[in-house]
Formats: sequence, C-alpha cells, structure tokens
Amino acid sequence: MIDGLIFDKDGTLFDFRVSWGRWAATFLRRIAADDGHAVRLGQAIGYDLATATFAPDSPVIAATAADIAAALLPELPGMTLAELTDRIDASAGMAPMSEAVPLRPLLDALRGKGLRLGLATNDSEAPARQHLESHGITDCFDFIAGYDSGHGAKPGPGMCLAFVRQTGLQPARVAMVGDSRHDLEAGRAAGMRTVAVLTGIAKREELAPHADVVLADIGAIPGWLSGLKA
Repeated sequence: MIDGLIFDKDGTLFDFRVSWGRWAATFLRRIAADDGHAVRLGQAIGYDLATATFAPDSPVIAATAADIAAALLPELPGMTLAELTDRIDASAGMAPMSEAVPLRPLLDALRGKGLRLGLATNDSEAPARQHLESHGITDCFDFIAGYDSGHGAKPGPGMCLAFVRQTGLQPARVAMVGDSRHDLEAGRAAGMRTVAVLTGIAKREELAPHADVVLADIGAIPGWLSGLKA
C-alpha cells in the first residue's frame, strides 16, 4: 500500500529542540553585538536564550533560511538579506544534529522492504546534504530537496511532486512524514498520505487533523506499515 516515504528533516529525522536549540544559541551570540542584542535577536525569531526554547510560531521551525534572515534583519542594520541568508546557511550546515532515532538501521530496514525514500526540507539543500553526510545516510535517499532546489517550499507540494516524478511512484502510494503542519499540508496537496511525528515543536492536537496517523517518532513507521498490510 506504500511504495515510498518522503521525510521532512528537522524535527523528523533529527530532534528539533536539541539540534536547533544549540544552533540558535551559538549563532545568535556570534552575530550579536552584546548579550542584550542576542536576546533581541532571539525574540525576533521566537527563541528564548534564557530557557533555550522556541515559540510555537518561530520561523526556525518550518520556514526557510531567507524567512529567518528576514525576521532578524531589522535588528542587524547594515547587513543585506542575501548576506544574512548566506551566513545562516553556512552556520546551519555545521549545526550538530541529534538523531531522533538511530537513523541508519531504520532507513536501511525501510529500503530493505523495497521502499523509495526522499527528503523534502525547508532548509537549504546544501546544509541539508551536510547534515545527512555527517550522519552517513546520504545514500539512503533517492531524492533530496531543499526550498532552494527549484521545487518551491512547503506547504506547497512542489518537492513532494518532484519526488514522485523522479521515482515514478503514484502519490497515493507515498506518505509524507513530518513534524509540522507545513509538512502535512504539502503531502496532502500532493495527494499523499500524511504521517505526523512528535519530535518537533507541534503538539499532537495541532497535527492530528492534518495526518492519517500521529506517531511518537519515525521509529514507529515500520509498525505502522505492517498494520497497513494486515
């Protein structure tokens, strides 16, 4: 019933709070003039430096590097949007990602069942590939796209549709797996099933109306797939 899975990256493959909380604290302090400035920069992107937590509407959760840069830019006079976006991308590529579950065994098991796997992230493609490479899982994916890969950003369906075009799969036999409404709305718009996971910031009650199933994390996907075949 399912021939392919297309995954979001942040909050899905990688635990969002741990991975991007560390990145935000480091990046904001690096570009800030002083501690007070760092706090204001954090407020601009919905990140509390004191508690290392993100607001539910933080652009870091599901928006693009350009969107994050646009939110920060009013606090950084003299810097252009393009310059700041480039700095975010360069820094993001070096961010230490924390796996939501042991990824290599899971992805190998899914591929062993004959599934085609894709990645669709609102991160830029270059840092996304750096994250996959640093965890030794790039070769697990048949398709990798970021918001700047030419297919548009989520919640638009462009990346999902590009995955099925490249693999020759039918959208109805593919599931989009993600931790945010952007992910689920993109999958639905592409005619796919949708799987929500709770390793991001969004709560079950926010995701459930947009998902065919809500799982604790992607480690539960094999069990879900087995239930579909029953």
